Amino acid sequence: MVKAIIGKKAGMTQIFDDNGKVVPVTVIEAGPCVVVQKKTGEKDGYDAVQLGFGDVKERKLTKPELGHLKKADVAAKKHLKEFRLDDTSALKVGDELKADVFAPGDKVDVTGTSKGKGYAGVVKRHGAGRTPTSHGGGPVHRHAGSMGSGTDPSRIFKGKMGAGQMGAEQVTIQNLDVVKVDAELNMIAVRGAVPGPKGSIVYLKNTVKNN
Repeated sequence: MVKAIIGKKAGMTQIFDDNGKVVPVTVIEAGPCVVVQKKTGEKDGYDAVQLGFGDVKERKLTKPELGHLKKADVAAKKHLKEFRLDDTSALKVGDELKADVFAPGDKVDVTGTSKGKGYAGVVKRHGAGRTPTSHGGGPVHRHAGSMGSGTDPSRIFKGKMGAGQMGAEQVTIQNLDVVKVDAELNMIAVRGAVPGPKGSIVYLKNTVKNN
C-alpha cells in the first residue's frame, strides 16, 4: 500500500545506530495530516487523497479554500497536497494521519523546494571550467566562452548550458531510509539530506524504487 504524509523540515542532526555508527539524518515534523478529499477511479478516473497540514487562521484563506475545507468538515489548513494511491478504501474524509504511517526501515521519496541561489553563472550553475588565469586571460575567467560554430548552425541550440535562475525548484530525493519515528512528537528521521531550508514544507511518500 502507498503511504504518504506532509511535513516540515526541522533541520539536520546525527544519531547512532545499533552498531555504534554515526548516521546523518534530517528531522521532519510529519503531520498530523487530515484527509480533506478523496478521489476514486469510478468518479474521478484515478485513486487519490488530498491531505491538509498546518493550522491557520480562517481570515488568511480565500472563500473558495474555506468552502472546500468546510465541505469536508475540517479546520482551516495552510497546506494541501494530493497523493495518488493504489487503493483509497482504507481512508475516509476526516481521518488523521500521524508520523507512524511510516516505520523504521521504510524507504521513502522526499519532495521539497530547493534553496534559491538567484541568478547564477555557468561555473556555479553547471560546473563549467574557468578560462586560464594567466598570460592575459582577460576579465572573462568565469564567462561561458564559445557556444559553437558561427556559420552553421549559426544559432545556439536549445538546452545549452548558460547563466540563469538557480534553485527554488521542486526536487525529489529518492529511496531514503526512515531511521527513526516518534509518533508522540510527530517526528520522522530520514537518512541523508532533504531539499529546502529549515522550516520548509516537504512531502514524504514510500519510494517508487522497488529494488
